[in-house]
Amino acid sequence: MAALDTQVIVVGAGPVGLMLAGELRLGGAEVVVLEARTSPTTESRASTLHARTMEILDSRGLLEELGTPPREPRGHFGGIPLDLTLDSSHPGQWKVPQHRTEELLGEWARSLGADVRRGHEVRGLSVLDDRVEVESVTGDGTTVTLSALCVVGCDGENSTVRRLAGAAFPGRDATRELLRADVAGLDIPNRRFERLEKGLAIAARRDDGVTRVMVHEFGRPAGTRTGDPDFAEVAAVWERVTGEDISGGTPLWVNSFGDADRQATAYRDGRVLLAGDAAHQQMPIGGQALNLGLQDAVNLGWKLAIQVRRLGSEGLLDSYHAERHAVGARVRSNIQAQALLLLGGPEVEAVRSVLAELIAQEPVRAHLAGMISGLDVRYDVGTGGHPLLGARLPHTPLLRTDGSATTAAALLRTGRGLLLDLSGEQDAEAPLHRAAAGREDRVTVLSARLAGGADDHPLAGAGAVLVRPDGHLVWTGRTTDGLDAALYRWFGLTGPAAPLTNPAASAAAQGGNTMGRLNGKTALVTGSSRGMGRATAVRLAREGALVAVHYTSNKEAAAETVAAIETEGGRAFTVRAELGVPGDVHELFLGLEAGLKERTGTTDLDILVNNAGEMGGVSVDDTTPEKFDRLVAVNAKAPFFLIRRALKNMPDGGRIINISSGLTHFANPEEIAYAMTKGAVEQLALHFAKLLGPRNITVNSVAPGITRNGNPVFDIPEAVEQMAQLSAFNRVGEPEDVADVVTFLATDDARWVTGAFLDASGGTLLG
Repeated sequence: MAALDTQVIVVGAGPVGLMLAGELRLGGAEVVVLEARTSPTTESRASTLHARTMEILDSRGLLEELGTPPREPRGHFGGIPLDLTLDSSHPGQWKVPQHRTEELLGEWARSLGADVRRGHEVRGLSVLDDRVEVESVTGDGTTVTLSALCVVGCDGENSTVRRLAGAAFPGRDATRELLRADVAGLDIPNRRFERLEKGLAIAARRDDGVTRVMVHEFGRPAGTRTGDPDFAEVAAVWERVTGEDISGGTPLWVNSFGDADRQATAYRDGRVLLAGDAAHQQMPIGGQALNLGLQDAVNLGWKLAIQVRRLGSEGLLDSYHAERHAVGARVRSNIQAQALLLLGGPEVEAVRSVLAELIAQEPVRAHLAGMISGLDVRYDVGTGGHPLLGARLPHTPLLRTDGSATTAAALLRTGRGLLLDLSGEQDAEAPLHRAAAGREDRVTVLSARLAGGADDHPLAGAGAVLVRPDGHLVWTGRTTDGLDAALYRWFGLTGPAAPLTNPAASAAAQGGNTMGRLNGKTALVTGSSRGMGRATAVRLAREGALVAVHYTSNKEAAAETVAAIETEGGRAFTVRAELGVPGDVHELFLGLEAGLKERTGTTDLDILVNNAGEMGGVSVDDTTPEKFDRLVAVNAKAPFFLIRRALKNMPDGGRIINISSGLTHFANPEEIAYAMTKGAVEQLALHFAKLLGPRNITVNSVAPGITRNGNPVFDIPEAVEQMAQLSAFNRVGEPEDVADVVTFLATDDARWVTGAFLDASGGTLLG
């Protein structure tokens, strides 16, 4: 394969794109940033950095360059005053014009070696098996094509990358808007979310004499804009709402923003990723949009750097979508509530009054402040009992073994993770060094102790901790139990990175395509605690899917399936329900939706594998009505109603795979009743496929033959030899043989296959 031009192409040199470029360079990845603008912005669309963003900038050593911006402890929720002060090294909110943030991050990214190319308007995107190619046009009309392992769209709410990739961006357009302008030469009183009879007015005069005005006229729809409003429109609305004439001022910048609300279905689709406003569109109330995007970039950067260096564990990059999509959905929700409170007319006054009373209660204030500032974000990082697991590491003063002072934030400035022994004894580092060996370029190992007031610190007594480069705690322990798995999951393989010019060979060396075909997808596999179900769950997770592992009674076996998936870097959770009894589907989906919502922020289910079944194993004479009814209930009735219920959660383009049996085409008098139920399963595929074709949902049947399933008969060599003779390959099937066929049907590779019966019996049905 020809050498790539770089490893990652970032489209968009706004704050999010530049933050991502710097993070990628810290992680050792090569990056080119393409930006259509020929020069940095002079506008200041967003002027607020929240506490969590300030902590992140501190962990990259950028605050000294930023200086000492004005700090404002008071923010708002929908225009209702809200104290944002929480336990943080930088509580409250900080006023930094967006152009200054962009300038700071641009200098930082370039100093780290990021290649920032301005005047490149992206026009084309091709996603190939082993790379992406991005075509841009320069100001003089020259067409430039660059190749990389992947591309990240950080190019705003009207993202070209998102459009070219055909990424779904569901939601709604704006129905109301806020006009705003920076105006020189005004002498009007400051207003902080002043609600007047006809609308909302905001005015804030800066130290340089420029006044930012924002205004909304109650009942005035957003309409359809193709560009920014002119100042005359802003002045006219301002006068109608306030009675003041500002038309004599000098407008420096004019724009508007509405309450549009959209979010990409997937933040990652193979080699194409989205971050910032390209991934989510929301009203920029209180500066949350910019802060959300910057935090997207910091979550993604180190993961993507490990991945493109061909060192990542399977599932590492998918955790970006899983973690940030859920955060984005939560932020959108709180912004929708704020937009209603802010732009609603007299009809919302009663709600505003009640909420103002609630905010006066400390738990409510702290909850809302944590949500707006981003300080309360917690990710699902696996099992463990420490209350900070998954949360961001709070401000942590430390004393090294040599007595010098530092902080956890300072130790993260290399962009590497931190494996920290808190005993302060240098000898205690040895087991940690051994565990992290081969990942020194991604993890710093250090022994230190908590400084001053250690008994009150949340990490007191934690023993040792593992912190990701983005500052989130992913493992704690007084021994190294579980550390190897955590290091593999978050920091990947040991050893040096593969060369840039041969990504295909590196992916093969890791045991497959680390950019899985099911990234961002969710799957339910019934009966997946053992056998073919377990193998299918593991295989789907290996391709990038988040898998719900269903079981009836063997909780330990289901947990082992999840553990096997997580050991490989995948994601899974268990869900319990007995099938074939009243209320079975309802119980299953209660657990399924709760698990999906917690991990993805939605209840979308992309893949359903109806694998659970009950064997007959009795002759015709011994088949009682009760046994027959049980076989029908589990093998035929349950899959029918599971499909019907799943369709409420399944987006267009979903996949349904039913596990049938070779006995529907191969006579066995001992299994007549069982074979009848499996014949019914094949009819489900045939008729549902016709019904669901308009939604591009495929429905297929897979028929295994004699497959090793844990039955004691497979421990008898003579029996196995006899069974093997029925196969064209002279062996019995392994669960993985069937799992690979199911996985194929779950991917886009099988988009043209529906209503089909796939013989996965190893040729047993050939006769």
